[in-house]
Amino acid sequence: MGGSSETKILQELILYAASAAFSCLVLFAGLRHLDPNREASKKALEHKKEISKRLGRPLVQTNPYEDVIACDVINPDHIDVEFGSIGGLETIKQALYELVILPLKRPELFAYGKLLGPQKGVLLYGPPGTGKTMLAKAIAKESGAVFINVRVSNLMSKWFGDAQKLVSAVFSLAYKLQPAIIFIDEVESFLGQRRSTDHEAMANMKTEFMALWDGFSTDPHARVMVLAATNRPSELDEAILRRLPQAFEIGIPDRRERAEILKVTLKGERVEPDIDFDHIARLCEGYTGSDIFELCKKAAYFPIREILDAERKGKPCLDPRPLSQLDLEKVLATSKKTQVAAGEYSLSSQSSAWRGSREPDEVQAAISGISKLLVSQIINLQSESQDSWQRDPEEDSR
Repeated sequence: MGGSSETKILQELILYAASAAFSCLVLFAGLRHLDPNREASKKALEHKKEISKRLGRPLVQTNPYEDVIACDVINPDHIDVEFGSIGGLETIKQALYELVILPLKRPELFAYGKLLGPQKGVLLYGPPGTGKTMLAKAIAKESGAVFINVRVSNLMSKWFGDAQKLVSAVFSLAYKLQPAIIFIDEVESFLGQRRSTDHEAMANMKTEFMALWDGFSTDPHARVMVLAATNRPSELDEAILRRLPQAFEIGIPDRRERAEILKVTLKGERVEPDIDFDHIARLCEGYTGSDIFELCKKAAYFPIREILDAERKGKPCLDPRPLSQLDLEKVLATSKKTQVAAGEYSLSSQSSAWRGSREPDEVQAAISGISKLLVSQIINLQSESQDSWQRDPEEDSR
């Protein structure tokens, strides 16, 4: 009797332990399923292991918020942009090499005093298409620094307080993976001027970002730099501009720089050897680096079109011919830059809208004139009838 009761108690204990373990498993799985960053964290963990293997760095301990930011980490070895692949901007490239790249590559040279400390913030500004993002990637490539491309969409969260934690994760992860570059493209959309109409979450993010940035600025051993790019520097907050002491204007290239961009763009392509790059550069007045790249892409289609035309006529061609100077001149003669075309379209739209708004005004003016004429005629008729009515009684009295 005693043995059976002990067996029964043991069975109940085992059953209770199994049910408790199952309940814990279900609760754990449910909590993981409710985690808003679960998928991003899983992907980031795999990406983080990949980064550690590629960079030859130990797998650092990270929190879930840093795992989310790890998705935006780019290995410098996988960046295919170097200073040599950017035409022109020689003075700016030399200054960036001395102020940004050398402190990240050779920190021992800048360990003597505060004046030689590395730059903590650099701003690249200028018109669209002039190569600001390419320069940022080239800096990461040349310095061997981890490139963290900050996207505002990844910092926003529907959970209260998560945005500040994600901002903090950007800097803490950069510190663990240093040397690192925190890159913010279109920085005015994130760190623009603070206004009373700003959402509370965005205002808190800006405050947290600047506070953490100041922390790195006071740490002389941190090889972490914030690199920002913008088309509209006037819209940046004054506190942000103070934290970006080095600013470089990436302007419209001149004729010599346009020729260099053409040479770099067509390097490695099948082109005729007698192309006069200076002549084409003179024809590209006002073109940015992006415009010149699109020009070369359009010109590269001419040999393909000739092959297709020959195939339609029953004359198959094996390989496309090399790109010629005439192809580039044809594109320049038959196409416009996107910015110029958009500007002309905007002007024509405004002109047609002005003409369209003018015609109803003329009709309205004509109707108003006719109405005034009718009213004056009616008033005259009324006055004449009153005069005749007054004259009739006088004639009767006579």
